[in-house]
Amino acid sequence: MNDQELKALVALLDDEDYEVLTHVEERIISYGNPVIPFLEQEWEKSFDPNVQRRIEDLIHTLQLDLLKERLNNWYASPEQDLLEGMWLIATYQYPDLTLESVQKDIEQIYYNSWLEFKTDVHPYDQVRILNSVLFNKLKFRANTKNFHSPANSMINRVLETKKGNPISLCVVYMLVAQRLKMPVYGVNLPSLFILTYKQDNQQFYINAFSRGLVFKREDIDNYIKQLKLPPDDMFYQPCQNIDIIRRMLRNLTVSFEKLDEFEKADEVKQLLEIISDGNILPL
Repeated sequence: MNDQELKALVALLDDEDYEVLTHVEERIISYGNPVIPFLEQEWEKSFDPNVQRRIEDLIHTLQLDLLKERLNNWYASPEQDLLEGMWLIATYQYPDLTLESVQKDIEQIYYNSWLEFKTDVHPYDQVRILNSVLFNKLKFRANTKNFHSPANSMINRVLETKKGNPISLCVVYMLVAQRLKMPVYGVNLPSLFILTYKQDNQQFYINAFSRGLVFKREDIDNYIKQLKLPPDDMFYQPCQNIDIIRRMLRNLTVSFEKLDEFEKADEVKQLLEIISDGNILPL
């Protein structure tokens, strides 16, 4: 990376000629993500708000490009780890967030749950124990006041505030439950994301948005009838991690649209396109 050339390029960011400015920005972007610390230093040195704004836009473009590359790699990976996918979504708003910090927070919740957990009790009782830890001891709860807040889709904010929407609370619940060796998985129910405990011939459902309420298949039947939808196996059976990440990105798009932040909504749609079926991008 040539610092002198970079300094010269940044000095031209105050140029009002569109072609010159476009060429300068494209040249800076061609350096890739390693140039971000340099741009941050130049932002601090600048007293021109227009130059600062252009530097901010460049940094955002570079960070978004990195996120797209990471998301594509995640999509191409055989395991498609759920926590990593959630972390990637959060880096859209918090680019400095590390996967290790999120993993550490989940491990702490797992440890708190493990201290009270019992492996030799009925699955219903296991769920009651986990519910008690998550919703009574740790105070996780539904974010009903700001249901459409983008923060509900950011795993770091959900872990920090203990508030989330149905899918983000289910993700936290599922990540902890699976570490406890509980066969708990996500279910793509229309307008409401839920969980299912499924092992051998035993299956029941959990609503993390309602403090871990347990219910049966018949309740889903009634719910589907109320929505006037035909029955579908996907409303009852576990979904894949990729389905959860796609739904989370769709929720985030709606959140930004409701805030009239349409540019952000469009960028999230670009992320969603990367993980659409058959859309693994060449690197």
